[in-house]
Amino acid sequence: MCATCGCGAESGAPGHDHDHHHDHDHHHDRPPIETVLLEQQVLAKNDLLAAGIRARLDDGGVTALNLMSSPGAGKTTLLERTIADLGSTIPVAVIEGDQETRLDAERIGAAGCPVVQVNTGAGCHLDAQMMRDALAVLEPGAGTLLFVENVGNLVCPALFDLGEHAKVVIVSTPEGADKPLKYPHIFAVADLVIVNKVDLLPYVDFDLESCSHHAKSVNPDSELIALSATTGEGLDEWYRWIARRRSVSR
Repeated sequence: MCATCGCGAESGAPGHDHDHHHDHDHHHDRPPIETVLLEQQVLAKNDLLAAGIRARLDDGGVTALNLMSSPGAGKTTLLERTIADLGSTIPVAVIEGDQETRLDAERIGAAGCPVVQVNTGAGCHLDAQMMRDALAVLEPGAGTLLFVENVGNLVCPALFDLGEHAKVVIVSTPEGADKPLKYPHIFAVADLVIVNKVDLLPYVDFDLESCSHHAKSVNPDSELIALSATTGEGLDEWYRWIARRRSVSR
């Protein structure tokens, strides 16, 4: 847990800075070097677990995609549409991450897809241990396309490898085109950036070209797809990208 704000992220980790002022006279018994070493140990343990998960998924022919976004960007709506369009041709399963409730898992289940809910409580991200526990329940079969809907947050999920094959960051047009500059760490690890809700472009102040430029400035290797999970615009490109990722991982 972040020692600064208690939000569940690792204190002082990249992408999780805080503009708090500290009276160091009150913290002389907690040398910063010890905190940094502890954080490194936590992340190292997570990465080791994640490597084992990835090997297990590879052995089973399962392709895992980690979907990350701020709350309300449209992750669940995109998943519902994707399940409806692809679920009849390939096996699809979902791990749902939320701090509380089963609301999103119920939506995914209603779409006809196997789903496991992971509630993190005060935690602001999924980690490899949660992923491993969810997989033990879900037991995806060979050839499964596994989506992991991470907790709504553009900071902490970037730090934790889940053993996935690709990271997808979703930003919606009402959020503004400057998100890659405000939250560079999560866009830096993204294999794909999805700009959702393009059907709202006539009504919001969002420059698609600027967003693409900002994303490329943070991560030149990332791809960008503009789509609307509501109207279906751009979904064919999304499905082609998924097909390529499945081909690579298998």
